[in-house]
Amino acid sequence: MLGPIFTREATVVPKRPKTYLARAVYVLSLFLLLCTGYLVLDGSRSLGNSGDAARFGGWMFTLLAPLQLLVLSSIAAVGAASSVAQEKDRRTLILLLLTRLSGFEVVAGKMAATLLTPLSMLLCSLPLFLCLPLLGGVSPRQVMGVYAVTAASILLAASVGTLMGMWREKTFQAIALTVLGLLMYIGLGEIVSESVSTLPETAKLAISAPRALAAAASPMASLSNETAAGVLGFVIVTTGLALIVLAIGVIKVRVWNPSREVRMRAPEPESSDEALHASAPASWKVRAPRPVWDNPILWREVRTWAYGRKVLVIRVAFVLLFLLVAAVLYLQIQDGVAMESGGRIGRALPSVTLPLVAIGVISLVLVNALAVTSVTGERDGLAIDLLLVTDLSPAEFVFGKLLGVMYVAKEMILLPMVLVIYLAANGVLTIENTVYVILGSIILYVFVAMLGIHSGLNYVAGRSATLASLGTVFFLCVGIAVCMTIMVSFRGAFQLQLAPFLVMILGGGAALFAALGWRNPSSAIFMASFGLPLVTFYAITQFLLQTDHLYVFFAMLVGYCFTTAAMMIPALSEFDVSLERDRAAAGDAA
Repeated sequence: MLGPIFTREATVVPKRPKTYLARAVYVLSLFLLLCTGYLVLDGSRSLGNSGDAARFGGWMFTLLAPLQLLVLSSIAAVGAASSVAQEKDRRTLILLLLTRLSGFEVVAGKMAATLLTPLSMLLCSLPLFLCLPLLGGVSPRQVMGVYAVTAASILLAASVGTLMGMWREKTFQAIALTVLGLLMYIGLGEIVSESVSTLPETAKLAISAPRALAAAASPMASLSNETAAGVLGFVIVTTGLALIVLAIGVIKVRVWNPSREVRMRAPEPESSDEALHASAPASWKVRAPRPVWDNPILWREVRTWAYGRKVLVIRVAFVLLFLLVAAVLYLQIQDGVAMESGGRIGRALPSVTLPLVAIGVISLVLVNALAVTSVTGERDGLAIDLLLVTDLSPAEFVFGKLLGVMYVAKEMILLPMVLVIYLAANGVLTIENTVYVILGSIILYVFVAMLGIHSGLNYVAGRSATLASLGTVFFLCVGIAVCMTIMVSFRGAFQLQLAPFLVMILGGGAALFAALGWRNPSSAIFMASFGLPLVTFYAITQFLLQTDHLYVFFAMLVGYCFTTAAMMIPALSEFDVSLERDRAAAGDAA
């Protein structure tokens, strides 16, 4: 029904050991989070009666449900975009379009093949979620509602990623537009829900994924018909939107591909006499050669459209997102609520923190995606093999890519800093904290850029490199936050929380070491992998406590600079690149 593309993927996926490893690691991570929450709670007060067990089950359900939605939707979106973009980089998508395959078989087949991984992980975690109703506080209907919302969101994320991959020519364009498009869709849903007071609650739930998930996870979903109708409306609206996006991709796949960047060339002469009498077409423009800098890698990144001309679309989309966040901050400052508490636990942070952190994390993700695709694009185009036989030094390649990524992503780096300066000018931030934020941001941008280059050099498959690099950023941003949420919510003596805390930090460090040093491990990578989660936890803790922010900056300076150096030094000493001998083994893993 879906064509040979999906049939091949469905046949090959069960034969890959990584398939079962990914499912096992995902379910094990959720189980460890559940056990960690139980150990922390049991350290402060035991589950002595059914009421305590019900409260524990309900709280863990409200924690795991949004985490699962975020993880699986990200895997579906980035996986779909990178999978199609990889076909384009290797020029295999054009071969597929030359066959008798219909547009539906190509587009729907690629999307369905991408959905195999997140949907199988969603199904594997179902028994774990069904154990929560046994504790009380959660009904099976809530679990089914959350799973329906999650499945619909995964479907929409995969359809948008597939559409952007078919539309855009470069991998970075596809990933960036997918991320920005989904975020803007969620943001517009929240804005409409907040600004239109006359909109019924059912309609608000139907257009907002966070509201629909919260409503499905709430016990009121089992009692209120309006809430149940809103959740059902979200599933219908999201599924319908995904089908519309899929239909657009099916209709336009042969219009967009091959793109205009694939130019028609004049036929080459077959004999010497024909070559002598051949004349160049009068309509062709002859351009004088341009001088190249001493570092040709940096020259190509800065002076040419190395990532396609349509990267301007990504810049415009990010500027629109920046204007949206700036408008929110402006309204908060004008209303005098900028410094009011935005939370309920402990020393709550000011309300301006969330929008500023949101655009900062988005910019970090985009810079990381740009860095990893800058190397995987060279590999998929077989250009990196040619670079290895030239007199190009490793330092020229690494610093050329690093500085080139910073230049191309200058809007994504500078605009969040402009917001920080704007807050400082209005008295929200002190001059000292402003300096810490700007310098810390520079450290993080250099780290995520070097992380992307490191992953691109060490992973043969572009999709694997992208997922490993973005997964590392996701763990450092979200995984540490989840660990802190558990520690703060279940308050008690720290000595009782030490064991589950070490389990999460050490487990995260092992996963980080597997992602960064699986091919070429070193003692520096080992120390960075296990030390960086601890440093990040300490920095976020000091920030939440609102004590001396110099400790936060110093911890980030030591931890992230050491990790950046641990990834950079092997690349500078020699071209530490996974070559053709590994490509056959890893090609199927893509």
